[in-house]
Amino acid sequence: MNDWQRKSPLDWETYVNKMVKVAAIEKHEYEGWVLTVDPVSASIVLATFLENEKVSISIVLGHAVQEVEILKEGDDEMKQRLSCIFAPEESKAYSPEELEKRKNNLKTWLETNHIPVTEQGESGRTLCVAGVLTIDPPYGPEECSSSNEIILSRVQGLIQGYLEKQG
Repeated sequence: MNDWQRKSPLDWETYVNKMVKVAAIEKHEYEGWVLTVDPVSASIVLATFLENEKVSISIVLGHAVQEVEILKEGDDEMKQRLSCIFAPEESKAYSPEELEKRKNNLKTWLETNHIPVTEQGESGRTLCVAGVLTIDPPYGPEECSSSNEIILSRVQGLIQGYLEKQG
């Protein structure tokens, strides 16, 4: 086990949203913005911005990492760019105010139809239905998630009908 693998998730978190240079085995070097570090394998997920708004993602396996050097801190704009890399296309089309409005409208509609719903997550962005289904921004049927297929299918159908009436 190398020094990088011995670090704790809290140590790795200090590298997130920073431009780093990673020295790996066999004299390989990688540069990029740290999106995340896998807490199990210690693998580093790096993003590099190319022209045409394209993004290259590289993964440096934890066991291969020899040294990580921070080259630059990410500013708020860079943190925003990094956080959007894996966001679904649909959610990029909405401002935070529009997402808040969509969430509140859907929550009110669910409550009006006697469906128990709560907000969860640190920013309250995720809606939770009956404690068994979650709905993430932008609050459409595709953003529903549940291990119960029957509930998932029913709630997706309800939301689809609700959105068609809105549109």
